Amino acid sequence: MKRTINIISGVLLISLVLAGCAKKQATKQEEMVQPELTIEKPAAPPAEEKKPELKIDFSTVYFGFDSYSIEETSVSLLTEAAKLLRSYPQVAVRLEGHCDERGTTEYNLALGEKRSMAVRDYLVNLGVERSRLATVSFGKEKPADLGHNEISWAKNRRVEFVIEKK
Repeated sequence: MKRTINIISGVLLISLVLAGCAKKQATKQEEMVQPELTIEKPAAPPAEEKKPELKIDFSTVYFGFDSYSIEETSVSLLTEAAKLLRSYPQVAVRLEGHCDERGTTEYNLALGEKRSMAVRDYLVNLGVERSRLATVSFGKEKPADLGHNEISWAKNRRVEFVIEKK
């Protein structure tokens, strides 16, 4: 009987030892599982937003000899210029009046100013804010063509648009 008790005790003891070892192994396996490492890539910096470059091209307005009247041929040019200026309210322009080489400096400065003011007033009548239109006269000081004939003089009697602010 004592021998049977010893055998049962031994079997129990071995079972307990095995059961205890089995749990420890399971724990070790759980401990060995490593969490997956996920490396997040840093977000790419947002591409710089480039503003599309504003390209506005105004045509030159030409005048007859000793005149600051807007000619019929310039009406469509000024209508288009007014449309562009109304579409881009951030744009301001300088209207530069020029003359041919005939006449005195004072006379041509005054005529160039009248030409630039005529273009400004025409644009204002088409809905462009006057505050966006500056005028200046260069008289005969900045000719577009250096010739001394009617073709050259016709090219010099003009108002040019210069964009000051976009």
